[in-house]
Amino acid sequence: MSQCPAPEAPARLTRWEQRTELPLFAASLLFLAGYAFRVLAPHDAQPWHDLSLILVWSTWLMFLADYVVRLRLSGLGARFVGVRWLDTLVLLLPLLRPLRMVKVYSAVQQRHDRPRLNLYARVMSYASLSAVLLGFSASLAVYRLERDAPGASIRTFGDALWWACATLSTVGYGDAAPVTFWGRTVAAGLMACGLALLGAVTGSFSSWLIQVFTREDEKRPPERG
Repeated sequence: MSQCPAPEAPARLTRWEQRTELPLFAASLLFLAGYAFRVLAPHDAQPWHDLSLILVWSTWLMFLADYVVRLRLSGLGARFVGVRWLDTLVLLLPLLRPLRMVKVYSAVQQRHDRPRLNLYARVMSYASLSAVLLGFSASLAVYRLERDAPGASIRTFGDALWWACATLSTVGYGDAAPVTFWGRTVAAGLMACGLALLGAVTGSFSSWLIQVFTREDEKRPPERG
């Protein structure tokens, strides 16, 4: 018989998340900056390479400490790994932290009486910012994996950015594509994210247009017979 978490556990976990979401988002940007420097900077750029490595590992240790605290506060025990699968995935792959943008925005809104943006604007904002951060992260990862691979078509970071834009927009020109196993794994993940983000944006934009047209029809005076 599984043990249910104590009633106060979800409340404590929620308070912790509200307090730490913004600092952890800032830490994720530092992680991304450190990782980007290690990928893009020349190999002889010392001691900056060592400092960027320290930055990457120290921020990841912050994510690990936060994960452990969430696990303990949740009261779920080992089930936390499966129930909070996004937290687990983000810990293992910190470059996916942009997927937590919704939680970051929710943490900001705790300081206001009401959201500053309506539902459709929020969804489009989440998707747009997530696409930019995920595209940049995927470009770095693919460039690092592909630049020295035999027969690779992604040789520069510019090629990687172009590939990420084509993949996220689901255009897929095919002039630049990963050839390594891990590069294609990153590409498959970015394709899935691109489809989800594009669907969220187009769906929200369509719903917003329908709402606007409906309001205009309601304001229009009825035609006289």
